Amino acid sequence: MRKGFLSQYFEGVAVKRLTSVEVDAQVSNQHEFNGSRALRRLLGDERRTYRGRFLWLPGDTEGISQEGRVTWYDAREAHPSRSEFRLYFNRNSVMDRAQANDLLMVASRPSQGLYLIVVPAGSTLEGQLRWLFGVTDVGEQFDYLPIERGRDLEVDFAIRYILEEIGIEVDEIDDAMLEAVLEPYLEHGFPTTTEFSALARKTSPDASPIEAPDDALLMWMEREEKLFKRLERHLILERLRNGFLSNADVDVDGFLRFSLSVHNRRKSRVGNALENHVEAIFRSHGIRYSRAQVTENKSRPDFIFPSIENYRDPLYPMSSLTMLGVKSTCKDRWRQVLAEAARIERKHLLTLEPSISESQTMEMASNNVQLILPHKLHGTYSSRQQQSIWTVRTFLAMVRSRQ
Repeated sequence: MRKGFLSQYFEGVAVKRLTSVEVDAQVSNQHEFNGSRALRRLLGDERRTYRGRFLWLPGDTEGISQEGRVTWYDAREAHPSRSEFRLYFNRNSVMDRAQANDLLMVASRPSQGLYLIVVPAGSTLEGQLRWLFGVTDVGEQFDYLPIERGRDLEVDFAIRYILEEIGIEVDEIDDAMLEAVLEPYLEHGFPTTTEFSALARKTSPDASPIEAPDDALLMWMEREEKLFKRLERHLILERLRNGFLSNADVDVDGFLRFSLSVHNRRKSRVGNALENHVEAIFRSHGIRYSRAQVTENKSRPDFIFPSIENYRDPLYPMSSLTMLGVKSTCKDRWRQVLAEAARIERKHLLTLEPSISESQTMEMASNNVQLILPHKLHGTYSSRQQQSIWTVRTFLAMVRSRQ
């Protein structure tokens, strides 16, 4: 296990396609997987009961998680020469939703039992998990993939994103500099999103938005993520130390309100941070734009180029207008850009989501949406997808040529 690398979170995985006999109650009610050689390499040859966490992750809607015991055993352990290993589990809501051909990933975590992850075939999350663990072909028999040097990737933006999608909180490496930067905010709470984004940029001296805008955008986002988590952890700890009491009684409603506020702040922060940093790149390149201004039907495109005044001028040529939607994750929300800025036929969409499924990127292209990602995230996509994805630098050059 290496801190800051994938092996900190996983020891190895076994992956396969689910079959009808494993998921269809009308065909079978076995609640177990046959223990192939690949699964034995992951789990060994000793009988063992694991603390299991089952995850159903459709990607476009909220996932489901359920805890349960998982038993690895040899059904013929009394036989002198034969063995028949199986992985048994009790019926649960995750496996009830599983379909034949879905991807099943059995993952061993250091001292934290097993993760059994089910994702729909061809989904974005399937692509993300296959990229993360270096999975190529997937059949109906388990294939074992150890987290060795070649697969023990350093946790960067893309890997952190995928780990958090499957519910794993990424541990941040201690950084004394972060503590010093955050010291002015420890007593007063979170600054505004604009101030926080500016702080992230100010403390990222290696970022170069002029020479390397793609890298700068990811550096700024990663720095803000680290600053946010460090400050959030401090403020939550202080709040928990103060307790939740009201007239000597436990203040359940107060605790729930606090928990909800933490959740909502996490959700809203990333999108705002990304827009702030994209805007900073436009400013550094001297590009004219309008941010979050109203167009038709009260829609508010994230960015209009060269300005909202030009957009509202019926005599201004449409060929010189550009719109950009900015979404940290796409999922089904990318379709929102189709209804924004009706004068502009071709939409541009910048995201940080790695390895979006081919079916979804094809649908974007068919709806005249140009996908844009920082260059380092292109490698999470297939070679065919990469041919049509733009970098941030490419988009900047196009917008500049129209101004």
